[in-house]
Amino acid sequence: MVEKLMMVRIVLAISVLSTLFLTSLAQTCNTQTFTNNKVFTSCRDLPHLTSYLHWTYDQTTGKLEIAFRHTGITSTDRWVSWAINPNSDLNQAMVGAQALVVIPQSSGAPRVYTSSISGYTTQLAEGNISYPNSGLTATYQNSEVTIYATLTLPSGTTKLVHLWQDGPLSGSSPQTHAQDSSNLNAKESLDLVSGTSQAGSGNSLRKRRNVHGVLNAVSWGILMPLGAIIARYLKVFKSADPAWFYLHVTCQTAAYIIGVAGWGTGLKLGSDSVGIEYSTHRTLGIILFCLGTLQVFALLLRPNKDNKYRFYWNIYHYTIGYTTIVISIVNIFKGFEALGNSVGDRYNGWKHAYIGIIAALGGIAALLEAYTWIIVLQRRKSEGKTANINGTNGAHGYGSRPQQV
Repeated sequence: MVEKLMMVRIVLAISVLSTLFLTSLAQTCNTQTFTNNKVFTSCRDLPHLTSYLHWTYDQTTGKLEIAFRHTGITSTDRWVSWAINPNSDLNQAMVGAQALVVIPQSSGAPRVYTSSISGYTTQLAEGNISYPNSGLTATYQNSEVTIYATLTLPSGTTKLVHLWQDGPLSGSSPQTHAQDSSNLNAKESLDLVSGTSQAGSGNSLRKRRNVHGVLNAVSWGILMPLGAIIARYLKVFKSADPAWFYLHVTCQTAAYIIGVAGWGTGLKLGSDSVGIEYSTHRTLGIILFCLGTLQVFALLLRPNKDNKYRFYWNIYHYTIGYTTIVISIVNIFKGFEALGNSVGDRYNGWKHAYIGIIAALGGIAALLEAYTWIIVLQRRKSEGKTANINGTNGAHGYGSRPQQV
């Protein structure tokens, strides 16, 4: 009985010690110390990029004293930053952020400076920030970068949006950080008084970019050229009339509807992305919307085949149609370029897939061009023979008109 009681006590003791051990692991900021023996009133284990924030905040004066620690920096070819954004929108936390930037050095103290981030392509240029600050220093030891600073926040501030990052260097110049989930989600809204936080989703803007890209690539970049191929080549086959026309109209109408949806998401992305401008991509998108709308009106105003204006309508329809297709393809590649600037090379696979689709459509068009020309030439040759026979043996002898096909 005594042995059993002792065993129970040992198990309970192990359980308590295990719980305490796991708790200490989960609250690593509580065990961290600083070389200057500085003590802060609050700390938080940040949810991404193995980072920790310590702070002391005086709500009366707005003085915010911080120590931001980022681990896992094993070499001096990376930069580290912590920033506050006056904007309360977590989905737009980067643009407008006021950053503290550290570049570790192989010898001596790290380089530390402030940077105001005006756009997604900003390379953390050194400059003043909107918050008065003092005591900006940094240390780099044991693969850990720690930033110290005191900032003065606007009176009455209790919450702030903050974000943290690390990225590669090119020489001594910071480059764009990775686009992994941990990097995109390294931001949150923090209550300085209670220490509670609200995480932001880094996937929201990315998903909208994806939707915008897919809608436009499928509509303007695939369905529109496919509809033109159907109209140009299927109508050569008499058995395909009038099916080719309905297929063409269906394809182009679907392309226009989906394209307008993609155009609308693009306008929304532009309005939500303050400081980001892709003027060429945006201008071409507006031109495409206008040309597509003109084609819809062309369908509604299409005259009969025997109408004297049909010739001019054909010129209008073909010119607008082929111009739209060319601009569409150009603008889709402009879109890939914009994605590459904002999210890196991860979208090269999509770009290569689209190149493969366009190449396949071009190859099909080339084959059909040759094949339909053979059919047309054979048909003309056959019609010529029929005309000669009718001209020689027709009811009116020589000079009879060729039979209309």
